[in-house]
Amino acid sequence: MSDAPARAQQFKLASLTLGVFLPTFLFSIGQGAIIPIIPLFAKDLGASLALASLVVAMRGVGQMLSDLPSGLAASRFGDKRTMIGGTLLMGVVAVGAALSGSPAVLGVLVLLMGAGWAAWQVGRLSYVSEMTPIDQRGRALALVGGANRAGTFVGPIIGGFLGKAYGLESAFYAQAALALLAALLMLVAIRKSSFAPGQDGHGAGGRMLATISDQRGIFLSAGLPIMALQVLRQGRQIFLPLWGDSIGLDVAQIGLVYGASSFIDSWMFYPVGHVMDHWGRKWTAVPCLLLLSLSLLLLPLTTEVYAFFLIALLAGLGNGLGTGIVMTLGADFAPEGRRGEFLGVWRFVADLGSAGGPLAVSFIVGIASLGLASVASGGFGLLGAAALWLFVPETLRRNQPHVIPATAPPAPETAAEKRP
Repeated sequence: MSDAPARAQQFKLASLTLGVFLPTFLFSIGQGAIIPIIPLFAKDLGASLALASLVVAMRGVGQMLSDLPSGLAASRFGDKRTMIGGTLLMGVVAVGAALSGSPAVLGVLVLLMGAGWAAWQVGRLSYVSEMTPIDQRGRALALVGGANRAGTFVGPIIGGFLGKAYGLESAFYAQAALALLAALLMLVAIRKSSFAPGQDGHGAGGRMLATISDQRGIFLSAGLPIMALQVLRQGRQIFLPLWGDSIGLDVAQIGLVYGASSFIDSWMFYPVGHVMDHWGRKWTAVPCLLLLSLSLLLLPLTTEVYAFFLIALLAGLGNGLGTGIVMTLGADFAPEGRRGEFLGVWRFVADLGSAGGPLAVSFIVGIASLGLASVASGGFGLLGAAALWLFVPETLRRNQPHVIPATAPPAPETAAEKRP
């Protein structure tokens, strides 16, 4: 775009505070508040342990199924409307969940929660991609990731307190109130709702298929590392508590170790964004994959609390290095004319890894052992790191012309042409 250099000079990260960062924090508090409540509430409604687990899983299913429609919505109706629509859907569904009288009804509503989350994510990413210059995008999206991590850290504490003091339903009402507040902030703070209506003769389905076809090289090369990262992240959440239990640690010890790992993870967002914007995306993405992979490869070798603690810290460091990387790469690769469609597919690929990772772990544990599942996940992560390093282009260098300062001196031949 011709105005990109001027926009790069004028844009300030603080301009996203009310429209993106604060709503993300509020939205994530609400999500964090209900995540541990959902299985407990399902059990109170009469669900078995297996059925309660299925109800929890419906959120991920709903998110994955709604990624592509959310991308189409962002292009058809605009980023702002998609974000606000997804947020309001979450609020309405949360009230319905609080009033639900059976596990089946709760499961359907949790599925719709996932749909709202998908719309919020895709719309938000599309908006930040449009508004943020390439040389500040890493910091912007790392801050989004940091706000999300902070919200999901605070949310379970609030949800647990509300559930104990006022009943499990109160956590859902809190989520609805926070979603409404986030929607109001976006309504007021976001002045623009960018969209790219189809002008190429394709309908919505045709535009999506054309985007997949035109961008298939990116999806094939970058899809594997992104899926590997999501598998590693899910594996970290599964293997650390289960392996800690297998070596004889009690719940308090496991919680303390996992909390320390999450603490390191949560506070790395700004330096990671700075590195992405100044050195390149691969400088954080490749180490993230390597350290997470190494932690899962070494985890089965631990037999006592101190080694387990060090491995957990290594996993937290690795995950922290990946703060915002999925969003940043998606924003960098997204073509302007079909940004919404591309980001919908991009989120689908990432969520496929999130949903498929636990299923693969469950299968390997069932036929072999927990240790082998951890090693297999780590090996897949190493494969993803190699693919990212060798086959995925560095997006910061590729898009460098978009951030040339407006004050750059003219080329010599241009100056010569202007002489009388």
